[in-house]
Amino acid sequence: MAFPRKDKEVSDFVAARTIDEQISFVRNDHEVNGTIYKILENSVIVKISSSDAERIGAASNLTVVSHKNYSVI
Repeated sequence: MAFPRKDKEVSDFVAARTIDEQISFVRNDHEVNGTIYKILENSVIVKISSSDAERIGAASNLTVVSHKNYSVI
């Protein structure tokens, strides 16, 4: 049995985001710049440089950032 999905209202900030947009966020006391790779409901997947990934301890050059934790450059 499947339940119908409830449509959630998207904030203006989230609705304005686009793929390849430059953003900035802080992780492990390091400020990191990256580009939006994919937009999700509560977060974005961000492509960062390999050196930034190593600095913040990320397993790859893609990382998830909540919409609450980044700013647009």
